[in-house]
Amino acid sequence: MKIAFVGKGGSGKTTLSSLFIRHLAADGAPLIAVDADINQHLGAALGLDDEEAAALPAMGAQLPLIKDYLRGGNPRITSAATMIKTTPPGEGSRLLRVDEENPVYAACARTVPLDDGTSVRLMATGPFTESDLGVACYHSKVGAVELCLNHLVDGPGEYVVVDMTAGSDSFASGMFTRFDMTFLVAEPTRKGVSVYRQYKEYTQDFGVSLKVVGNKVQGADDLDFLRAEVGDDLLVTVGHSDWVRAMEKGRPPRFGLLEESNRAALRTLREAADGAYERRDWQRYTRQMVHFHLKNAESWGNAKTGADLAAQVDPSFVLDERQAATTPQPA
Repeated sequence: MKIAFVGKGGSGKTTLSSLFIRHLAADGAPLIAVDADINQHLGAALGLDDEEAAALPAMGAQLPLIKDYLRGGNPRITSAATMIKTTPPGEGSRLLRVDEENPVYAACARTVPLDDGTSVRLMATGPFTESDLGVACYHSKVGAVELCLNHLVDGPGEYVVVDMTAGSDSFASGMFTRFDMTFLVAEPTRKGVSVYRQYKEYTQDFGVSLKVVGNKVQGADDLDFLRAEVGDDLLVTVGHSDWVRAMEKGRPPRFGLLEESNRAALRTLREAADGAYERRDWQRYTRQMVHFHLKNAESWGNAKTGADLAAQVDPSFVLDERQAATTPQPA
């Protein structure tokens, strides 16, 4: 299942996504973590030092390889150069699985050791560099993530956890529809719930499963505020954590020592995500993919590539678990 953590900058979404990733890894779940934030902090939150985090390969820099691999033998895609971030898979495309080895993971993913012998495969979009200033937007980098999500077949008990860019920037593409569950991290303040209102409004016509994780909740008044502002969308709250404070100093204790109240919160998140995956409608998931591809093709994609990108859509293709057994793999 695909899970997004979103929220305003400073809300704690990267910290909570890293805790959730550690929780899943501790249970031995097949897992991929993706840092899709313009501020690349997930690696550090998972224990990498500054040099190790900076050495993570940038998915955006590997976009030609990603496109060439995912294109496979799809006859509707005349060349990798005509693929854009929303290009959907079709007959002959190569699909990704969570628990496999492939050229995309080899180029873009690195294994991050956690503790007690656990680890996670981490991918990152790459930072916004000085050479990008004035000539590029961050969404061109996140496009590599969207393309991979569009071609990824995940099954029950498998997890892809994405730390998204802050605020409402996610709505610059259709990537916000790629998730079974979106956890919106909100502080108990007016600014903290403003992003929730934006997400609620923008996603209401797309069937997005959205739950709020209240963070930095210090007492009954904070809890009452969140309940009044977000209602039944409030799933769970998290308060002060000595474990998190030590982690932020670069000295995390063994994960098994995380406070029981916070471990219980992580179990609640997993149960909510598992339930959302059970309700996934693969046909709707594919239709939404096609919908945003056609919008992007008409808006800018056709002009940029010089091709009719609507022709890339395979009308008989539905992305689902059955495709995983029949996808062509590299020789």
